[in-house]
Amino acid sequence: MLASGSSDRTIRIWHTQTGECLQILEGHMHWVMSVVFSSPEILVSAGFDRMINWWDLQTGACLRTWQVGQSICAIAFNPSGDILASGSIERTVGLWDASTGACLQTLLGHTHFVWSVAFSPDGRFLASGSFDRTIRLWDLSTGACLQVLEGHESGVFSVAFIPQNGTDRQLLASSSADATIRIWDIASGECVKILRSPRPYEGMNIAGVTGITDAQKATLKALGAIDYGDR
Repeated sequence: MLASGSSDRTIRIWHTQTGECLQILEGHMHWVMSVVFSSPEILVSAGFDRMINWWDLQTGACLRTWQVGQSICAIAFNPSGDILASGSIERTVGLWDASTGACLQTLLGHTHFVWSVAFSPDGRFLASGSFDRTIRLWDLSTGACLQVLEGHESGVFSVAFIPQNGTDRQLLASSSADATIRIWDIASGECVKILRSPRPYEGMNIAGVTGITDAQKATLKALGAIDYGDR
């Protein structure tokens, strides 16, 4: 099964092989920004209505609702499933007891919306990506911010730890509105690789081109063209 949340305030459950919509879950009052499975039968959703809802996928019933006082952009479970993390428009990262809904910690430091959160495979660390263009790495035993990863030229929309088999090195991937994916070494904070899909006019030399406006030239450069006359 695949679950999706929408600006139409609904959650849809899809059959991944046939593409059939199996279920429509209704109850949110604003955009549903994030959904995550707690188990094969339980789905958790959150959004801009400041609610986190737990759904029984066998019946479609909403089992419980947490009023969290934050407009939620993203949620994620730790590996053991007993802690739920959230990122919010209010620039906070929240850690919640999955059984009771109690707020365990609020992590502060981002200066813009927190769009993504992800736990490390061992559950000791949390990464958060923000529209402030940074990724923050948090020590969950203390709540301290261990690293601020900088390099993206626009907001960070997604973060994910990269499984490393047979090595102690921990890597993190981040994607951004700057059209890049960056790979980070967690221990050093160094960006070890930048991935970018080729743009439509990648490498095209537009130096000396006439008959286009400054706005059109800027658009071409954003799509990969190069004006060697600028150098």
